[in-house]
Amino acid sequence: MTRVRFGWCFVAGLAAALMAASACAQVLAPAIDAPLQATGTVERWLATPAAPLLPRRVDVWLPPSYAQSPRRRYPVLYMHDGQNLFDPGIAFTGSDWDIDGAMTRLVARGEVREAIVVGVWNTSDRFAEYMPQAAVTTSTVDSGIEGRPLLAADGLRGDDYLRFLVDALKPEIDRRYRTRPGRDDTFVMGSSMGGLISLYAISRHPRTFGAAAALSTHWPACGGCMIDWFAAHLPPRRSHRLYFDFGTATLDARYPPYQARMDTALSRAGWRQGRSWRTLRFEGAEHNEAAWRDRAEVPLRFLLAPPGARASARLQGRHPPLTDAAMQHSRR
Repeated sequence: MTRVRFGWCFVAGLAAALMAASACAQVLAPAIDAPLQATGTVERWLATPAAPLLPRRVDVWLPPSYAQSPRRRYPVLYMHDGQNLFDPGIAFTGSDWDIDGAMTRLVARGEVREAIVVGVWNTSDRFAEYMPQAAVTTSTVDSGIEGRPLLAADGLRGDDYLRFLVDALKPEIDRRYRTRPGRDDTFVMGSSMGGLISLYAISRHPRTFGAAAALSTHWPACGGCMIDWFAAHLPPRRSHRLYFDFGTATLDARYPPYQARMDTALSRAGWRQGRSWRTLRFEGAEHNEAAWRDRAEVPLRFLLAPPGARASARLQGRHPPLTDAAMQHSRR
């Protein structure tokens, strides 16, 4: 069997390679940028996916023991809006998520597994790439934000973006780094539209992603069409896990009714709150990077809790503690 390499993507057979070329990144090269102001080691790459996707940077944060443990392999968390994760100097609002700091603290306390975090930068086509394409049945799409124009549905790129993640980026990350490549060690996480595309990823690719976290999910996009679509395309509940949260201020103030619909759909499908699924409400939290930074440890603990902690929680019918006194669970 011939193995043909297209940039990042290894494909078995010449015919299959030609068919898959559109999904594979053509170039992967180190990005020559100033070092990030981040805790620990972050390696930056420049990715040039095939059209219609635009080039973008990809930042890879390595866990504390990575350099000292050459035989050890690590789970991987893929995150969207990568420029907002590690360095406030390049973040959209001047405040980053501090994922590097959060992971370092959680690892030191033994609350999460050490993991590689892959931050995929967004582009000027962010909405088109993060909108779940299959959920849209109309010719135009409403962004869900007042004053913004309708967008043509035929310009959406959500499926292209997921093919880039799954068929091009993930194989290259698994090749370049010491990963644990299986479903149960591969996670996806994002906020707002990044929450929508994270849910789309675990639904479209349940053999690739074992858990997804969606913070401040922007359900109003497309009039909430993703709720019904996702409810009809849930990943298997016995093998997958889902995390949702929302605030109550600024744009997040619109989300509670939508999230209640999603929670009802999950309950009807047999998902149990507190086990493989968690929805949390953060009173007073706004829709911005500073708010997601303040609670980033919560979804990280959900996704990356050590196996022993998850097993103990299942026996007790609950999830490992995630919240403090200032946090409220969403109403069911």
